[in-house]
Amino acid sequence: MKISAIHAWAAVLIGIAAGLPPVSSYGYALDSQLDCRSNAHAFIAPLLKDRYIDPSPMRVEANSVNAFRPVHGSNLTAFGFRVYAVLGYEHDDALFKHGDGHPVTDSAYGVVVIGPTESVEAHAHQTGSGAVIHQVVPLLLTAIFCGGS
Repeated sequence: MKISAIHAWAAVLIGIAAGLPPVSSYGYALDSQLDCRSNAHAFIAPLLKDRYIDPSPMRVEANSVNAFRPVHGSNLTAFGFRVYAVLGYEHDDALFKHGDGHPVTDSAYGVVVIGPTESVEAHAHQTGSGAVIHQVVPLLLTAIFCGGS
């Protein structure tokens, strides 16, 4: 009797799951903005306005790169990978806080995604992105960065 009850619950859960759209359909893909033909303000401002990211940076690097946390439920993606943080800095722009050191450049932006560097790099270059890909944490976090090094 217990086994048939488990099978019944499994069938119900499968039926419910089959009727739901995939999680990625609720996300916001940043692929086109990561073509590196824009600037940090144009990249960050809409994400702030539409409340995809927290307006207060979770971290400001010495080089003034601000790291913004995606808000809960925003499901930001880049090249098919979930976004862990959104990065940006633009000189003399009130959206960004200054770090203690020399700014990375006049304008730089990007994201940190959850995924291995090799896979992220392959997906980014397949789309023609000119972004620089950096390993942040081996096999876990990768940065996709435009406008600086």
